[in-house]
Amino acid sequence: MSDVNARIGEIVNSNDIVLFMKGTPLFPQCGFSSRAIAILEHLAVPYETVDVLQDMEIRQGIKGFSEWPTIPQLYIKGEFVGGSDIMMEMYEAGELHQLITESGIAAQG
Repeated sequence: MSDVNARIGEIVNSNDIVLFMKGTPLFPQCGFSSRAIAILEHLAVPYETVDVLQDMEIRQGIKGFSEWPTIPQLYIKGEFVGGSDIMMEMYEAGELHQLITESGIAAQG
């Protein structure tokens, strides 16, 4: 395992929900990242983000780590869920909320 894969693995496994995105939750740098943040905010769950624009190794490494070519990327309890389109489909079908609930992650007040 490469150093970048080890770093990504540590981030993914140490957070219940983590979104690798372009920008920050307050200042997303692409529409897809903005949509992903809006979904997580609407679900009112605690999450962490990683701004891939601040670390080129992570930006390239995350694509190989997940075998998914685009960013953002959502991980729940260490498992890759998908990008913003998959998040939106799952959200609209109620599946994302169900996955989060079944993972034992509680919404915030």
